[in-house]
Amino acid sequence: MNERERARRPGGRSARVGAEVHRAVTDLIGERGYGNFTIGEVAARAGVADSSIYRRWGNLETLLTDVALTRLNSQSPMPDTGSLAGDLRRYAANVAREITGPDGPAVLHLAVALSSNGQQGLRAGDDLRAERMRQLQSMLDRAGERGEHAPDAFDVLDHVLAPMYIRVLFGMELTPEYVEGLVDRLL
Repeated sequence: MNERERARRPGGRSARVGAEVHRAVTDLIGERGYGNFTIGEVAARAGVADSSIYRRWGNLETLLTDVALTRLNSQSPMPDTGSLAGDLRRYAANVAREITGPDGPAVLHLAVALSSNGQQGLRAGDDLRAERMRQLQSMLDRAGERGEHAPDAFDVLDHVLAPMYIRVLFGMELTPEYVEGLVDRLL
C-alpha cells in the first residue's frame, strides 16, 4: 500500500483525530456551554495540535456544525419497520434516546446556540434543520410509496420532535409513554 492509499484509508489516524476532537467539543459544551472555549482548548483536550483543527475545519463554528451534523446523522437512523406508525414510533424513540443521553443536552444546546450566532451560525442552523427534514422526508416518502397517508414533514417536526426538544431544553422528563403519545396524536 502506498502513502496516498494509506492517507485515504477510513478508520486511520484521521478518523481517530476527528473522533477525539468531536468528543472534546461535546465535553466542553457540556461543561462550559457554547462560546466558552477556544480551538486551542479543544486541541489540548483532544491531544492534537490546534493547527490540525484549523486545517481540517477552518474555524470553531465549522467544527461545531460538523459535530452537530455528525451526531444528527449517526444517532437517528431512519427506521424501516414496514409501516409509518412503526417507523415514526421507532424514530421518535431513537431521537428521545439521543437527546436524553449523556451528550444529548449538550448537542441540543449547541444546535440552538449555532442558530443564533451570526451569519455562519444561521447557515449552520439551516444545515441542521435541512438534514433533519431530509431524514424525515425519506421516511414519509417511503410510507407514501407503500400507499400509506403520510403527514407533512413539518407536522412531524411540530407535533413530535419540537415537544421533545422543548422538554429536554427545560429539564423535563421524556418517558416512552409520552413519546409514543406524541406519535399517536399526530397519526
